[in-house]
Amino acid sequence: MSNDLTNELKAALAERILVLDGAMGTTIRTYGLEESDARGNRFADTEKDLLNNGDILSLTKPDVISDIHKRFYNAGSDIVETNTFSATTIAQSEFFVEDPREKGTGRKDPEFYQGIIENPFLRELSDEINIKSAQLARKVADQIANETGIPRYVAGAIGPMTVGLNNSAVDPDDPGFRTVTFDQVYQSYKEQILALIEGGSDILMVETIFDALNSKAALVAIQDVFEEGGFKLPVIISAAVGMGGETMISAQKIEALWNAVAHVNPLAVGLNCSLGPDQMRPFIEELSNVAETFVSCYPNAGMPDPLSPTGFPKLPEDMNEHLGDFARSGFINFAGGCCGNTPEHIAEIAKGVRDVEPRKIPAIDPLLRLSGTEHYNHTDDKNFLMIGERTNVAGSPRFRKLVQEGKLEDALAVARQQVDNGAPVIDICFDDGLIDGVDMMTRFLNLVQSEPDITKVPITVDSSKWEIIQAGLKCLQGKGIVNSISLKEGEEAFKKNARTIMKFGAAAVVMAFDENGQAATYADKIKICERAYRCLVDEVGFPPQDIIFDPNILTVATGIEEHNTYALDFFKATKWIKENLPHAKVSGGVSNVSFSFRGNNKVREAMHSAFLYHAGQAGMDMGIVNAGMLEVYDEVPKNLLKAVEDVLLNTDDGATERLLDLAEEFKGQGGKKQEEDLSWRENTVEKRLEHALLKGIDKFIEEDTEEALEKYKKPLTVIEGPLMDGMSIVGDLFGAGKMFLPQVVKSARVMKKSVAWLEPLMEKEKEERVIAKAQELQTAHSDLDDAAARKAATREFSAGKIVMATVKGDVHDIGKNIVGVVLACNGFDVVDLGVMVPCDKILAAFHEHDADVIGLSGLITPSLDEMIYVAKEAEKAGLGKQGVPILIGGATTSAAHTAIKIADYYSGPLVHVLDASRSVPVTTALLSEDQRAGFISENDAKYEKLRKNFADGPRKETISLEEARKNAARIDWSNYKPPVPEFTGTRVIKTQSLRELANYIDWTPFFHTWELRGVWNSQTETLRTKNEEGSKVAGELYQDAQALLERIITEKRFTATGTYGFFPAHRSGDDIILPDHNITFHTLRQQQKKSTGKPNFALSDYLAEENDYLGGFVVGIHGADEWAAELREAYDVDEAIMVQAIADRLAEAFAELLHHRARVAWGIERPGQFTQTELIHEKYQGIRPAPGYPSQPDHTEKPALFKLLNAEESIGVELTESCAMHPGSAVCGLYLSHPGSHYFQINDLQKDQVEDYAQRKNTSIDETERWLGPWLGF
Repeated sequence: MSNDLTNELKAALAERILVLDGAMGTTIRTYGLEESDARGNRFADTEKDLLNNGDILSLTKPDVISDIHKRFYNAGSDIVETNTFSATTIAQSEFFVEDPREKGTGRKDPEFYQGIIENPFLRELSDEINIKSAQLARKVADQIANETGIPRYVAGAIGPMTVGLNNSAVDPDDPGFRTVTFDQVYQSYKEQILALIEGGSDILMVETIFDALNSKAALVAIQDVFEEGGFKLPVIISAAVGMGGETMISAQKIEALWNAVAHVNPLAVGLNCSLGPDQMRPFIEELSNVAETFVSCYPNAGMPDPLSPTGFPKLPEDMNEHLGDFARSGFINFAGGCCGNTPEHIAEIAKGVRDVEPRKIPAIDPLLRLSGTEHYNHTDDKNFLMIGERTNVAGSPRFRKLVQEGKLEDALAVARQQVDNGAPVIDICFDDGLIDGVDMMTRFLNLVQSEPDITKVPITVDSSKWEIIQAGLKCLQGKGIVNSISLKEGEEAFKKNARTIMKFGAAAVVMAFDENGQAATYADKIKICERAYRCLVDEVGFPPQDIIFDPNILTVATGIEEHNTYALDFFKATKWIKENLPHAKVSGGVSNVSFSFRGNNKVREAMHSAFLYHAGQAGMDMGIVNAGMLEVYDEVPKNLLKAVEDVLLNTDDGATERLLDLAEEFKGQGGKKQEEDLSWRENTVEKRLEHALLKGIDKFIEEDTEEALEKYKKPLTVIEGPLMDGMSIVGDLFGAGKMFLPQVVKSARVMKKSVAWLEPLMEKEKEERVIAKAQELQTAHSDLDDAAARKAATREFSAGKIVMATVKGDVHDIGKNIVGVVLACNGFDVVDLGVMVPCDKILAAFHEHDADVIGLSGLITPSLDEMIYVAKEAEKAGLGKQGVPILIGGATTSAAHTAIKIADYYSGPLVHVLDASRSVPVTTALLSEDQRAGFISENDAKYEKLRKNFADGPRKETISLEEARKNAARIDWSNYKPPVPEFTGTRVIKTQSLRELANYIDWTPFFHTWELRGVWNSQTETLRTKNEEGSKVAGELYQDAQALLERIITEKRFTATGTYGFFPAHRSGDDIILPDHNITFHTLRQQQKKSTGKPNFALSDYLAEENDYLGGFVVGIHGADEWAAELREAYDVDEAIMVQAIADRLAEAFAELLHHRARVAWGIERPGQFTQTELIHEKYQGIRPAPGYPSQPDHTEKPALFKLLNAEESIGVELTESCAMHPGSAVCGLYLSHPGSHYFQINDLQKDQVEDYAQRKNTSIDETERWLGPWLGF
């Protein structure tokens, strides 16, 4: 094995420019070899031509190769390269393995190349070529050195391969496809590297880099070989760039390339091949200016010219002139030639650089230097580095939905938009239970690399799962960021992960956490950060400029004394880090500091500005802050600035109280003093009513209604006149997307209160008008009887009447209530029957109220079957023949399910309504004489297409249950001991603190309830959405929700109860057995055919066959349903919906909090180990799958859980006959602790599993199929 000659070479390079050799291929051609020479006796029967396989000549014509080395050394080369440019298994396969495309038998893909790298013949051949080639060069080098007394060196040549990890052009229809994987390229390179070292190479040269990701695989392999072998050799890295100065395939520019490889600390970095010296000059000059190491240059002898003897036009003396110019200009430390350069050229190059002072390595500031295809250096003028986060599934529901639906082109557009909007770095995260994170990170980053407009920026690979981070790193040709690592799991895991990050050349976010949790005090912050820094810099060798500390910005002015120093501690810690941990960066989430002033934007803006000012003074480099909540520091009112800074700097004990008192003056939009604008009260009564309806102001509604009555004399005239005029504007704006659901609901409240004031006065008038209208209709149509005439007359004063109900067994009605409000706002009479309404009651109410439409709603899966039953009964009752429309809605419903599963049972119009915004146009069309026929025809055609697509569309390939079980998750139980919980049995929480739960609320789904799409940013308290007005409405809605939440807490409106426990358990096939309780939980297994190596999961996979434990929980929020009913009676419809929506959020928050407590009790998590945001984003170990959700869609697993936990008696949460939970705001599920456990999706269940499942559960196949209907694949 060669010694590390780095110091010897550096000493020589300080004295002179070292000379490389020339083109092996060009020189071989001067020997006039023929095909038989290349084959020799050994390869005489090989089917493919070998003459162009120059590397094979090391075995069949070793004398020629040795002679070429000798000629280059004699011409003046200090270093020659081994004849191994294409000596990997992958490259040699081109000459020895049939291309499947040639005979139409397939294509080259990862499966093909897995066969290549495992092929014994190719592995032995590659090994032999590399060892023999290195030995040939070594022997000549030693001979010449002995003869001349001048040291000669051998560089093991590692070429670019014939495949590219960044090459998206191999399949124009699938730019995410790659013929080969990073691991396969890595393995092929690693075997070559080991053989080159064994043969006696002094230097490893990764050269002619067309694809920078291929070179990264080679460089990772080199580092692993050094680490495993306990030695090092000098490394030279050389790229082939095009006319624009970018690598030929992956389009990486000069400085971006250097940023991506500098972590290897190469002896030299350079350029070779692809260009002649004149075209290469500006790029070698650029590289010379940025590279903090030696620079090599060996260009082609000009651009290709088939008429020249060598195929290239530059003569030896031309190369002398150009390379001599490079040397005299101070660009280079190594000089040589590539294609077209013979020993004669090298002799002239050696003369040209002889006695020229070599380039001096520049001193480069140790900055955070990142890259995609372009470089990003975080220089002082960059200020804050803001990272685009829209490609994070945890933060963007739209992005997550696109990914889950396989709409990756649209998902790419999200990334592109971030870059177009100026994001210098983008964050990509696929931490979601229904997404295969490793596979999707790889595929999406492959797609990103195919988009020049996106891949130009650096990437942050974001995940709580190390395997996903590794998958992401294997797709980055540039230098990215890993988010994040910490000392949570101890030093050894921390250092191991840091070493891997460093091998790939990425920077790292380091959170101020250790084994005891989050750092809150100044002492803890600096202690943890210093410890992490020392580990990284002193023990790992991590570049300090690539360390980004997040020392935790925490909330001040909370009234809790120990919180008073949080901001000051951050400033002090930042200053200390910048003074004591050289070159490290500091970041943080700025808006955290002001959470105690939610709703008071002026104070928050002032706090952010002052915080950033002082943090900036202390040295903070980057941070997350909403630019819309940032006041200019000098424009903050002086009295407010003084009060804010007293709090941030903790000047005295009264600072918080002073700021709280002063803050009252700055409540309201924009932070201005809250002054009620009553100028609209000066308008006419019609305009005042319109304004009240549009703005949702009910303060003056009764007096304005009374004034309108005085003017219009009759109550119905007031309703049909100014009130409906105003509501028409509301409806138009909502339909146009210019008003949003929360605003519409407030408008409805105002309308209802006005109508309620008029109600006692208008019954007599309304009856008189109906009678008069009925008589008028009978006069015009003598065939009308009294009942028909009255019905027709009643309709004259209504847009139509709809009976709505949440079907039997289901208790969820928020969505239905919202639809009812929207319909009422648009003139429809709505009869809301409530929840758990049986079919006979729905049909009776339809007749009793002489309604026009039936609306059915449901959230849980069994509701779908109940809807089918209602449709059947409605058909039997003749409603289908009468053309009565039935509307279908709810979270589990879909147009496809309605068309395929329900429509066959009902002959009348059956329409799926996606959301509240569609309810009005659908109902209007169905009740319109002009629109009805066309709408029904269009709807029928749509459903027919859905049925046809379902019947004829592509089916995902499935496997038998037996095969799926053979492909279960493979867990090494022999090296894993399941954790033992601190107790077994159950614990009951009778009165959980609502204030504690409020801290665990994930607000994003709350806004989805109101049909405001986007992601809630808890730090900036804004809804991240493209719709600016929608974001503003969300902000107002959030303030209303906060006020109501505070009322709920202080008035103790809700009671939160919960129970959880642990029980000895083990798996038995696909079942989970609890032997002490005679209870079995049955799980379902995926049956879709998986790609290589991916298991078919079932939840039982995550339990051992003995000595394991299973957890379970049920939580409920009591009081919401009753209070919401009271509010609806009082016409406070918006507050009623808000009450139920907040209850749902508190139930989910309770589930999250209880899971945290369970993990602590299980010993797999420490108190305070994760922030509340991390808990919401499920960064922890273990899962809590719920029956009825994707990993186990069967609701009938709930009764066993409720029995196990005694939930009904202990906490008052019940199950309906359809297994819905009551109260409606309730959550239940199992706890699994295995570190590999994750959420997945069950679908396309096959007949064999349904039969097996029914037998295991002792239920009929028909009943099993009824409960699992949406997930059946047959």
